[in-house]
Amino acid sequence: MHFKHRALMKIINTIIEKYLDSKLKKVERLSGGSINEVYLCYLINKKIVLKINDKELYPKMFEKEKQGLNFIRKYGFKTPEVIGEGCYDSYSYLAIEYIESGNSLNWKLFGRELALLHLNQNNKFGLDHDNYIGSLCQLNTHEESWQQFYTQYRILPLVKIARDKHLIEKKNIQKIEYLCSKLDTLLPECKPSLIHGDLWSGNLIYDQQNNPVLIDPAVYYGHPEMDWAMLSLFGNYTEVAFRSYCELNYLEKGFKDREGIHQLYPLLVHLILFGKSYFNQVYSIIKKFG
Repeated sequence: MHFKHRALMKIINTIIEKYLDSKLKKVERLSGGSINEVYLCYLINKKIVLKINDKELYPKMFEKEKQGLNFIRKYGFKTPEVIGEGCYDSYSYLAIEYIESGNSLNWKLFGRELALLHLNQNNKFGLDHDNYIGSLCQLNTHEESWQQFYTQYRILPLVKIARDKHLIEKKNIQKIEYLCSKLDTLLPECKPSLIHGDLWSGNLIYDQQNNPVLIDPAVYYGHPEMDWAMLSLFGNYTEVAFRSYCELNYLEKGFKDREGIHQLYPLLVHLILFGKSYFNQVYSIIKKFG
């Protein structure tokens, strides 16, 4: 989505003046692409991040993001404060606090904070509403078994989308279905834990005190290994962080050996959103565990 300069300034000014009750001094484009346009807005007394997208293409995306940010914040892990969320004309917007960066992430504190987040548990996997991961709808229908939840509401819906886009062949779909049928023996039981859901390095930032801050969540009650597996896939973490985590929350032995199973979901997301360059990683997982 690309805006001409005048149209852009009108949209941003209207949102800030009408809905956020402030005045715009300066604006800088931070990022943008097929989903959102993201801007750093200098207001009279503060800086904010303003995200804008097409409300028809991505209905309630920012409402879900706001809920996720507030949910994580409620349980003690810092997120940017939500300043405003809503619609203007054919656009949706989300205004959040701008986080000034420090020198480096406090990994020990990150491990502790993530453990405390995961210790918030539920009696079922899922959430009381669906949300998004990237531009894809993420189904959060409640389920008592993680293996069933992961199969029915994570893997198989994405396999169907990938098949319809001709990104995956029938023989490999059958291998994924076979892998899913074995999850009871491959994955340990766990209690449904509150997870970030899209925890890659770009969604983990830090403030001026080097405290960890989470952004762009795709929250639900899931397996705590999901967050670690995704961070390992698209980023990395230190041994200090993992040891700090394990002081408060225990992961079953063999986590690193089976993390590929939980990496299958984000890899399918990337296969659908970014194309066949991710298929080899998908295939290596189904070959190893299928």
